[in-house]
Amino acid sequence: MKILTCTTPGTLAYGTADMPTLNPGNALLKIKRIGICGTDLHAFEGTQPFFSYPRVLGHELAAELIDAGGAEGFTEGEAVTFIPYFNCGHCIACRSGKPNCCVNIRVCGVHTDGGMAEYLQVPANLLVHGEGLSFDELALVEPLAIGAHGIRRADVKPGEFVLVIGAGPIGLGIMEFARIAGAKVIAADVNEQRLAFCSDNLKVDYTINVKSEDVTERLKEITNGDMPTVIIDATGNQKAINSAFLYLAHGGRYVLVGLQRDELIVSHPEFHKRESTLMSSRNATREDFEHVISSMKSGLVNPQTYITHRVKFDEVKDNFESWLNPANGVIKAIVEV
Repeated sequence: MKILTCTTPGTLAYGTADMPTLNPGNALLKIKRIGICGTDLHAFEGTQPFFSYPRVLGHELAAELIDAGGAEGFTEGEAVTFIPYFNCGHCIACRSGKPNCCVNIRVCGVHTDGGMAEYLQVPANLLVHGEGLSFDELALVEPLAIGAHGIRRADVKPGEFVLVIGAGPIGLGIMEFARIAGAKVIAADVNEQRLAFCSDNLKVDYTINVKSEDVTERLKEITNGDMPTVIIDATGNQKAINSAFLYLAHGGRYVLVGLQRDELIVSHPEFHKRESTLMSSRNATREDFEHVISSMKSGLVNPQTYITHRVKFDEVKDNFESWLNPANGVIKAIVEV
């Protein structure tokens, strides 16, 4: 079967591999769609934490189920996606119902080879029914689940001001599920084109261009001086993460969805006087996947809004680097296999 490997930063290479020989408890998928995410792009750049080369990328996947591997209730030939965070089932996190941050986690396409291939085997217990959604829609469930999980971590309440920093695909998903939770959403980014996308396509309440506006003053204006009670970072940018501590309302919650390599730097007095809550949000759980699928089926989320670029599998290598350029307006690139 054909595969595409990121051999070193900046280098992709097509190759072939043997068809997977199913391990006990695994299901076999025929890959139909691959969503390109920030993790893939950062791996190509050489800036993705917890990453080693060579690696077959790809974990935003939609597939035809070839062999259910004994999973109950699944039918061979049905459209599926899956939870791409392979957990051990035994550690403290797994025993506590948090398999998304398993001590021994292996994320498909990061710690183990992913779905830029014709076929892939995955743990059968991580299969997710397609529920009548298209392959395009199913490929977008995982990134949207990241956003849904961040909102659940923040415990967003109706009417709260939620500042989402970073209007990339993950940030956009966070905005969607903040809106669904009843929040008043504020999008902040340096890219005016993406901010316009937030207003026009996601009906975000407020936008702030960090490059051209005084963020603090604008937030005071929007929130009548209170500042946002929830801030969620989706940039993974150290300067953005550190700066946002000063944007938080007293008693507020700050959730880090984006990931960067370096230190958090915060004024302890400023953080302390707010009695702030700082938390991370990693991956997502089955509950989040089901919430996304339900939101798609009910029309609360239109996944087609996100797809701006589409290529065939044989065209990925020639197009991949261009998706890093903000001028190309990529929100979500989808690969057809």
